[in-house]
Amino acid sequence: MELVFRARRAITAAGDGPCSVGVDRGRITAVEPGRALSGDRVVELGEDVVLMPGLVDTHVHVNDPGRAEWEGFETATRAAAAGGVTTIVDMPLNSLPPTVDPDALDVKRKTAAGRVHVDVGFWGGAIPGNGGQLAALHEAGVFGFKCFLLHSGVDEFPPLDDAELEADLRILAALGALMIVHAEDAPTIDAAPRPHGPRYAGFLASRPPEAENRAIARVIELARRTGARAHILHLSSSDALPMIATARAEGVALTVETCPHYLSFTAEEIRDGATQFKCCPPIREAGNRDRLWQGLADGVIDCVVSDHSPCTPELKRFDSGDFGEAWGGIAGLQVGLPAVWSGAARRGHTLADVVRWMATRPAELAGMTRKGRIAVGYDADFCVFALDEEFVVDVAKLRHRNPVSAYDGSPLRGVVRQTWLRGQEVTGDSPRGELLNRGQC
Repeated sequence: MELVFRARRAITAAGDGPCSVGVDRGRITAVEPGRALSGDRVVELGEDVVLMPGLVDTHVHVNDPGRAEWEGFETATRAAAAGGVTTIVDMPLNSLPPTVDPDALDVKRKTAAGRVHVDVGFWGGAIPGNGGQLAALHEAGVFGFKCFLLHSGVDEFPPLDDAELEADLRILAALGALMIVHAEDAPTIDAAPRPHGPRYAGFLASRPPEAENRAIARVIELARRTGARAHILHLSSSDALPMIATARAEGVALTVETCPHYLSFTAEEIRDGATQFKCCPPIREAGNRDRLWQGLADGVIDCVVSDHSPCTPELKRFDSGDFGEAWGGIAGLQVGLPAVWSGAARRGHTLADVVRWMATRPAELAGMTRKGRIAVGYDADFCVFALDEEFVVDVAKLRHRNPVSAYDGSPLRGVVRQTWLRGQEVTGDSPRGELLNRGQC
């Protein structure tokens, strides 16, 4: 074999233990217990690290082209690689043009070509009036379609009403495609107090859990009625877990994600004016966080992805600390793995659990059949993780474009030592990633 990894501990499709992994031409060709395999090149891993599959992050806002000063393909994928993430799927909004027709997808692919350090796929967008474009976008290789049920934060990506959502779900059901939904109810939020000023409690009151709960109930009903596959993005309200579990038990094709920031932070800890913590839906109370962890343990929540949504520092309004005016989004792509592992280890979860939540299930969600596992036939995408090493996040050392992150100053457990993409180590010095189409990965 061209390349062999010998690991004293690895998380593979067969379990957790010592093994050798053989690689030829970027694919895994052998996974054997113990450390007996040999090859042209052998990578001997130390006793303090674990060989894991590269993470798959299906919720990343790259914002390129059009708002590349917020992020960009080069910086986003460098941050991903530094965090053990070997595949991302880019969201269709915040870039200009948004990815709502094949021409816009072509613009985005041309912008990304030759600039990515990890593999990159794309979501399409579902907005009012583009139902006739969905089949063409699907044919062009997007991994599914994102919609909002309230204002998205940018005018060029408007929300769907119930009739439009149902019509689009029927189109996607016929295509076998996935609809991913930002599920917050606009009338509920319109009736809530308007956010203004530096008090986090005021911002939290402006996005009550009822807004999520009502929107998720509508998505469930429309998915049941149309037979379409639906996915709830960035679940924040643990109150919705029972209805989600019931719907799935009844056969509704529904999947759910949450994010590291909802599992890491609590509303009680966020100081007034700390707008780096603003995201929509919001970070809620400690009891809610505990119930989200239980939802993961119970399998009601399928996966954990970053919702990396960065911006320039001035958009966070650190001058005023005004939660009503600040951009809502958390930059956490590079630190998602140690953030989740830190919380998981304290709660008795295993590293294999984290791999399932952050690699295997996101890949399955997106329909990727060669990502998210260490198994024969899969891409040789690896994260070498020192699970017991501790560090404090320094935002100045993170690889995304702007030095803003809610994780700055957080003590975390677990350090990514190396990232490998299709059998080549990713150092950030030269782009090695590919642009992915649905059905080809």
